[in-house]
Amino acid sequence: MNRRNVCLVLILAVVMVFSASAAIAKTPKYVFFFLGDGMSSPQIQATEAFLTVKNGGSATEAADLLKKQNRLNMSKMPVCGMQTTYDAHALMTDSASAGTAFACGIKTATGVIGMDDTKTINYKSIAQLAFEAGKKVGIVSSVSLDHATPASYYASASNRGYMNSIAAQMAATGYDFFGGGGLASPTGPYREGDTNYDVWGLLSANGYTVLNTRDSIMALKTTPKSKVVCINPWLQDSAAMPYAIDRPQTNLSLKEMTEVAIACLKKSSKSSGSQDEGFFLMVEGGKIDWACHANDAIATIYDMLDFDRAVGSALAFYRQYPNDTLIVVTGDHETGGMSIGHATTAYTAYYDRLLNQKCSFEYFSQNQWAKHKQTYSDSYDWMLPNNFENSTAMRNIMLKSFGLDWNDLNEYQKEKLEDAYDKSMSDSNDNSSDENKLLYGSYEPIIVTITHILNERASIGWTSYSHTGVPVPVFAKGQESTLFNGFYDNTGIAKKLADVMDLNQTLPVQK
Repeated sequence: MNRRNVCLVLILAVVMVFSASAAIAKTPKYVFFFLGDGMSSPQIQATEAFLTVKNGGSATEAADLLKKQNRLNMSKMPVCGMQTTYDAHALMTDSASAGTAFACGIKTATGVIGMDDTKTINYKSIAQLAFEAGKKVGIVSSVSLDHATPASYYASASNRGYMNSIAAQMAATGYDFFGGGGLASPTGPYREGDTNYDVWGLLSANGYTVLNTRDSIMALKTTPKSKVVCINPWLQDSAAMPYAIDRPQTNLSLKEMTEVAIACLKKSSKSSGSQDEGFFLMVEGGKIDWACHANDAIATIYDMLDFDRAVGSALAFYRQYPNDTLIVVTGDHETGGMSIGHATTAYTAYYDRLLNQKCSFEYFSQNQWAKHKQTYSDSYDWMLPNNFENSTAMRNIMLKSFGLDWNDLNEYQKEKLEDAYDKSMSDSNDNSSDENKLLYGSYEPIIVTITHILNERASIGWTSYSHTGVPVPVFAKGQESTLFNGFYDNTGIAKKLADVMDLNQTLPVQK
């Protein structure tokens, strides 16, 4: 064979390879977007270290940390990128502006949903565009369904606190599935300037079925419906699902709710005999953020695990439809300034010290602490020394709920507990107001001090009760997942997903 023919054969081979690749790469029919609110690298690493210890390994041994069973589903995905999180006017974004970036592909101001930063132009989300293109749409969140992140996929609001207006817009979407938490203000305004709709009535008028028992919701896996709102039976705080560590058996986990959503989106149809055009499903682990705000590492970790198991349900779906599915996982920002390491533990980790915490800070506040304060607050004198040390009842509930033994603590930790106990029991202590603000934020002083000491002893630190501005990793698997490689702005995620779903509109798209 002469050189010319060899060149022709090589060119033909290259063309065939590219043609084969083009044939394999196609628009995914089923698109999952998982958003861990408040989740960045520290939350991921802390969860994997805890999982390692819980599974009998050591959080200080690489051989244990790298074992498959000690890794999260998301961190085992083959594609990883990184996204910036700042909004139009703040290095530390909030969930409304971040959600709008993910959903609409625009930067906006803190607290604004589905609008520009002038609060004059409304934009469509990729969920709305997908729905208009014939796809089914589902929204799942562990917080209320009218909260900032889920709202970004169906509403426009100049203030995220207009939750009655947001819920009314939810009722008008026609989306196929909503599930997780409830509604924060379904029968009246949430705050001044909000609307005054009966959202339950609007949902019914628009053809939605509202379910709020475990059995009725789980039944949808075998008898799926379209236009359904699934609300967990027990809502712990602010119409949100309970923290995963507190979940009763009567509730669904985020994984179970995601599986119900998948069944409804995949098996049901908008009309009899309609073609399967695929679906877009957004799933938010919203209480990761709330736990991080409160600086409660174990509540954070259990909600991280719950969120990651929901990712696992999408991966199980992917294994059934590998050529038609895309899964993207990320966070909207980091919360709490969580650190893997602390000044008091240097280069050593003691994650076994976290194993004995039995409930979240919220559950403890509503139950053990509320009962204790009611019993012992009368005639409490904060001026007396050693109030905490002399309270056998308080030391016992700290040991039982958090695994912290007073006798194992150093003098500085005991001093912090004394000051916090005084502040919680009487609203007074020896600290200045600035010291108290730094030490406790807006949280119950004794409870946040207990979680701080427990976390620090395990080698986890916190710098904030708010959001921080660090970039956040993005994980992806499936069709067109390689688009999510690299370093890009959070608005790029919406634009990439719009391209992937072949929505044929350039973001942002005005309403």
